[in-house]
Amino acid sequence: MAKERLTQLGRKTPLPRSSAAAVLERVPNTHAGTDYVVRFTAPEFTTLCRITGQPDFAHLVIDYVPHRYLIESKSLKLFFGSFRNEGHFHEDTTIAIAKRLIALLQPKWLRIGGYWYPRGGMPIDVFFQTGPTPEGLWVPDQGVAPYRGRG
Repeated sequence: MAKERLTQLGRKTPLPRSSAAAVLERVPNTHAGTDYVVRFTAPEFTTLCRITGQPDFAHLVIDYVPHRYLIESKSLKLFFGSFRNEGHFHEDTTIAIAKRLIALLQPKWLRIGGYWYPRGGMPIDVFFQTGPTPEGLWVPDQGVAPYRGRG
């Protein structure tokens, strides 16, 4: 997708009404012949509890090895923001994000860590990756400490 075909970058773009309505956009990977890792970190991700409607907060870390495409970051930010007014379970949210990115980008490899803050006294962390870590690549630890409470 050429820059001219991007519909959100460089324009005032409202937050999508829903995650399903959010438009994720991609750009060509100009280094498609080189394997490297791209990381996106969203330390203030929010959604709503599907049952209570109360806010849920997560620290998301997404690592991927691009193939032909890269995710356009503004569209990813808007996609993340679209979850703010929707009710989802932690597991569903984390896996749904991974599946949308995989469908759009068809990366060589992708992993997501959803580090959800405690509700009801229990944090829920959700992890997914498409397969073994690619050989020969440096993929750093996601850098999110396990939840240890206040002390």
